[in-house]
Amino acid sequence: MRRFFLTIFLLGALTALAVGAWGLWWVHQPLKLSAPSLDLSIEPGTTPRGIAQAVADTGVDVQPRLLYWWFRVSGQSRQIRAGSYELERGVTPQTLLNVLVRGEEATRSLVLVEGWNIRQVRAALAKADQLKAETADLTDEALMEKLGRPGQHPEGRFFPDTYTYSKNSTDTALLRRAMRAMDRKLAAAWAARASDLPFKSPDEALILASIVEKETGKASDRPQIASVFVNRLRVGMPLQTDPTVIYGLGTHFDGNLRKKDLQTDTPWNTYTRNGLPPTPIAMPGKAALLAAVQPAQSKSLYFVSRGDGTSQFSNSLEEHNNAVNRYQRNKQ
Repeated sequence: MRRFFLTIFLLGALTALAVGAWGLWWVHQPLKLSAPSLDLSIEPGTTPRGIAQAVADTGVDVQPRLLYWWFRVSGQSRQIRAGSYELERGVTPQTLLNVLVRGEEATRSLVLVEGWNIRQVRAALAKADQLKAETADLTDEALMEKLGRPGQHPEGRFFPDTYTYSKNSTDTALLRRAMRAMDRKLAAAWAARASDLPFKSPDEALILASIVEKETGKASDRPQIASVFVNRLRVGMPLQTDPTVIYGLGTHFDGNLRKKDLQTDTPWNTYTRNGLPPTPIAMPGKAALLAAVQPAQSKSLYFVSRGDGTSQFSNSLEEHNNAVNRYQRNKQ
């Protein structure tokens, strides 16, 4: 009888060892996928058993019960996070569990570039990979209402940066992040503003910063360029900046700014109207925001491009005309 029970015990132990060895081997074997990559979506509140079934349903050749057993044996079944994941060939039960526990969601990225206008932003959103388009058919007014800013113009309200997002996220969510980022950057810049600025609100600072962004060829020139516009505002001179004219022309601008364009009045034409335009004309970055509220101390009222990205600054019209002759008309 003792030999019988000993035999049963040994057989059981050997079976357990064999199952354990097979399980150790299995968790490191690549799973078969029905495609080179599969999208796996796990909703919040899904049970470990439901997660195992979702993996199989998405196209992974695996027995849900076996995968659920692995989740349970690992001791990490309750640590799996909801999210959108991308499974690629070569994934094993071990690496799958690691991805789900760490919440390594499938992500994409979208770059919003300094100096872009809202049309360019919306065009980039429309082309973004795996980003759900909720706002594509909305007018600018409806877009801002959806974002919780009814009545606010969208221009310049989104901070230029690189934004990562999970697959199948919405463009609404991404824009809301960019909008809140601009809120924070603008508030920080306004809190650090100089005391003698000729404008009285963060919105006006944002407008000026957008002009500085569009006018700057070399980053180090930003504070000096800002000082030109600040000095003009102080003495009541028109800003006379071409990017505002171009913005006012909208889609009618063909790339060639003509004299008649400078004379065509729009709300944004700073040749025909004094002061700041009614809205920003682009998305300013952090450096442009800071330059607008902390301009260089200067008496400059003019600047002209030297043709190499830098600008030549002048205090008087005579100096400016000489600079134009030298750098724009190639006269000595």
